[in-house]
Amino acid sequence: MDLCQSLGAPWHSRTGGVRNQAGARRRSAKGAGKTMSNDVSASRRSVLAGAAGLGLSAFSGRAGAYVASGVTPVVKTTNGPVIGLMEEGVPTFKGLRYGAPPVGALRWAPPAKPASWTDPAAAIAFGPAAIQYASGGGAARYPGAVGPALNQLMNSGEDAIRQSEDCLFLNLWTPALDRKARPVMVWWHGGGFNYGSGNWPVYDGHNLARNHDVVLVSVTHRLNALGFLELADLGGDPASGNVGMLDLTASLQWVKDNIANFGGDPGNVTVFGQSGGGAKVSTSLAMPSMTGLRHKGIVESGAALRSADRASATDQARQLMKVLEVADLAALRAVPPGAIIAAAKSLGAIGGRWGPVMDGVAIKGHPFDPVANPLGRDIPIMVGCTADEQTLYNVGFDSWGKQTEAQMIERLRAQYGPLTDKLVAEAKARYPADNPSYMYVDVTSKATFVSSAALAERKAAQPAPVYMYVWEGRTAVDGGMMRAPHTTEIPFVFDNVTLGPMLLGTAPATLALGKQASAAWTAFARHGDPNDPRSGLPHWPRYELQARATMMFNFKSRIDNDPYAEFRKLMPPLRPA
Repeated sequence: MDLCQSLGAPWHSRTGGVRNQAGARRRSAKGAGKTMSNDVSASRRSVLAGAAGLGLSAFSGRAGAYVASGVTPVVKTTNGPVIGLMEEGVPTFKGLRYGAPPVGALRWAPPAKPASWTDPAAAIAFGPAAIQYASGGGAARYPGAVGPALNQLMNSGEDAIRQSEDCLFLNLWTPALDRKARPVMVWWHGGGFNYGSGNWPVYDGHNLARNHDVVLVSVTHRLNALGFLELADLGGDPASGNVGMLDLTASLQWVKDNIANFGGDPGNVTVFGQSGGGAKVSTSLAMPSMTGLRHKGIVESGAALRSADRASATDQARQLMKVLEVADLAALRAVPPGAIIAAAKSLGAIGGRWGPVMDGVAIKGHPFDPVANPLGRDIPIMVGCTADEQTLYNVGFDSWGKQTEAQMIERLRAQYGPLTDKLVAEAKARYPADNPSYMYVDVTSKATFVSSAALAERKAAQPAPVYMYVWEGRTAVDGGMMRAPHTTEIPFVFDNVTLGPMLLGTAPATLALGKQASAAWTAFARHGDPNDPRSGLPHWPRYELQARATMMFNFKSRIDNDPYAEFRKLMPPLRPA
C-alpha cells in the first residue's frame, strides 16, 4: 500500500481540447485510435501547438518541469503509428494503448488486443487511472511539512478526478528512437492492488533514459474488484480473478512486439515495482503467461510469498454480488463501475482485500511458498525494503507520539501474540533511545524485511542470482521525523531526487545517493548484476545463506551480513499478495 492518491492537486494540466490516443473514444476495426490528420506534418504541428497551449509537458509545483521542444518522428507500432513529444531532448510517449477497453463483455475477461488505426495517433497525455478507491487519509493527517513534501513526489491528483475502466495505457521514455537495443525497465506501480497508476510524478522516466541509457515504461492496469474478482465458479472466465495481472502480461507483450522501434531490446526486459508493484513482480514469477516476456525482476518493499486461494476469493465475489443485489454475471456486468468500487470498499475487513488468486489457470502455485516457484528459476532478482517502512502509516495518526509503552505492547500483541515480548526486547536492545511510538514502528517495519529475506532465501536455492538491500537513507523533512519510510527509495531509484526537495533535501550526499542507487538499478537491468564501478558503492555480493550479504543504502552505504538477524528468526515470514 502506498500514499493515497487523493493527496492534493493535479500535477499536470488537464487534456481538454487536444485529441490524443489515451482520450480517443471513437473506435472501429479500421480506424480505432485515429486522432489526427492524414497529413503527418500537419499532425505534428497540431500536436505541438496543442501541447504548448495546454502545458501537457509540465506540472504544477514540480521542480525543473520538462518543456516540449517539438514532436517526435512517427513511430510504428503493431496497432498503428504514434507521435510523442520531445521533452528536453527525451522522446516521450504518454497514453500508449496496449489493450482494448475492458468494458462490456470484456469486463473480468483477459485483455484483448486493441483495434488498429492508420493515421498517426498523438501520445502526448497520460491515460486515465483505473477505477479505484483510496485507502489513506490524505496530506492533512501529516504534521508540518510532511504532507506537502510527500505530495510533491508521490501523488497525481489527476488519478482522483480522471478514472476509467478504459485504462490499459502505458507511458514510455527513451534516449533515442534508433535501433540500439537498450535495456528496458518496466515499472509496475504501487498502491496494493487497489489504487495508483503509472502516471505519478516520481515515476517520470526522463532521467533514467537520459542519464542511464535505458528505456523506461510505466503501466496502468485494472485494479481491485474490477481486476481481481474470482468468478470462475460463478459463470465467469476461468482467469477472471487475475485479469489485472494479465493486463501486465499484455503490457509486456506490447513491449516485446514494439520496443525495438523505440530503441529498446525486447530480449532484455526488467520488471520492477514498489509495494503493490513489488507484489506484482513477485506474483509474476508464478505466471506461465509471463514466460519469455521479462528477464529480470526487482521487488521493492513488496515481497509476496503467497496468492489468495480460489475458494476464499470466490466467497469474496459472492459477498460483492450480495452487496450489489445481483444474482448472475450478466447483471453484474450491467452495474456501473463506480457502484462496484463502492461495494468493494464497503466490504472492508470482512472481505475487502483484492489481489491475485492461485486459480490454477493464470497463476499456478504460490510465488515463494513453501519454495520459489520453478517458473522463475532463471530470473535474477533484487529484493529489499526500507528501514522504517511503517512511519508512513503511523506519523500523523492520533496515537503518534502519545502512546505509552503499555499501549504500544498491547497493539503489538494483537499482531504478534506470544512473540511480542521477545520482539520488544530486541527492539529495545537495538533502539534504546526510541519512544513507544517509534518503537512500535521499529518492530512492525521488520515484517517487510522478514518477508523480503524469506523471498531472497528461497530464491537463492535456484540458479539465477538474488541480491538483497535495506534502504536506510533518511528523509530530510521536519528534521527527519519520517526516517526512511515506505516509498522513500523511489525518487533515488528513478534518479529524480531533485524533484522532491521538500521531502529529501538538497544536500550533496542526498544527490549522490540518487546517482548511486539509479546506477545500481540500471546496472542490474543491463547485466543482471547491480555492481557498477561508476556507482561508488561497495561490492554487492549475491545473497547466499552462508553470509546473507545485504546492501545497506545510506549516505555512506555498506554491506551487512544478516542484518536484523534476530527479527528474521523470530517473525513469521508469510505475507499474502
